[in-house]
Amino acid sequence: MIIGGGTLINVVAIAIGTLLGLIMGKKFHSELRDLLTQAMGFVVLIASADSLRTFWDRKFQDSFDRGVSILVILFSLAIGALLGHWSGIERRLEIFGTSLKNRFSKDENPRFVEGFLAASILFGVGPMAVLGGISDGMGEGIELLILKSTLDFFMSIMFAATYGWGVGLSAIPVGIYQFVWTGVGFGLGEILSDVQVQALTITGGILLIGIALGSMGIKRIAVGNLLPAIFIAPLLAGFLAR
Repeated sequence: MIIGGGTLINVVAIAIGTLLGLIMGKKFHSELRDLLTQAMGFVVLIASADSLRTFWDRKFQDSFDRGVSILVILFSLAIGALLGHWSGIERRLEIFGTSLKNRFSKDENPRFVEGFLAASILFGVGPMAVLGGISDGMGEGIELLILKSTLDFFMSIMFAATYGWGVGLSAIPVGIYQFVWTGVGFGLGEILSDVQVQALTITGGILLIGIALGSMGIKRIAVGNLLPAIFIAPLLAGFLAR
């Protein structure tokens, strides 16, 4: 398998899942599509819980002095929010999503951009995107990205049934993001320690809560503006770990 092949498979899986979701979505009543979106919110919450349980892992807690672990996550989110707000990441992502809609889709689905943002974050913030990309770049196999592709395939079906083409176009930023980590793995090897990956996983889990709340119609959170926290968390964890 060529280097980067795992990400290519992931991109194709999202695209095919989106096509199937679009076919299914046309046969669903609007109320059913809304219900499916809310159901996906619960599924995202499960994914979030799976990431957040890492916070209580003994290895993660023992890597810091008492009380420091929560400060790593707190300051990561706070600094990430400041950087994201000042740079207008959410707004830029919305503009990018709108430009993609105007260029590639005549779909009048009003939730196109929302679907693009939600899917981009959902498919990108997890640790499998990072670890899988690094493993691919180091030539250690693409098994992790195959697993991620399978999960993204089924999630894209359900999301596309409601959100439309925006879900499929999320493969663009997701592919770029994972190719970057593949390049890191190819050039530098495994540069993140276990505790840094755990900090990234926990922070990503918190962002997934924001996506879930939006999907269920409870509260729309500018999750895009929190994306810098994904990169801040490993840095702080590496600096503050014992």
